[in-house]
Amino acid sequence: MNEQRTRKMGALLLLSALSVWFSAPTRADDGAATFKSKCAACHGADGSGNTTVGKSMKIRDLGSADVQKQTDEQLAGIITNGKGAMPPYKDKMTADQIKQLVAFIRQLAKKG
Repeated sequence: MNEQRTRKMGALLLLSALSVWFSAPTRADDGAATFKSKCAACHGADGSGNTTVGKSMKIRDLGSADVQKQTDEQLAGIITNGKGAMPPYKDKMTADQIKQLVAFIRQLAKKG
């Protein structure tokens, strides 16, 4: 009986791990989709701010060291509460969407 219980627990743990593993790309995709629908018009598809609106508002490149050095909490706070001319998104996005968006912004970091 104890061996059977151990097998069931092992199978349950394996299924849990697999569900987390396979949902991770989806979460990243969700952050990209949110960025595309809510942010890209001003920040550009690549986050560079190289858009008409971005240039006129002098939006910082989201991949720059200046932006990337901010903590996840700071970035989430800016998205949630807005900053300067950027409107707040606290009533337009869930906390999970904001977290996914911060993860996507981290992927925009300039390499090398």
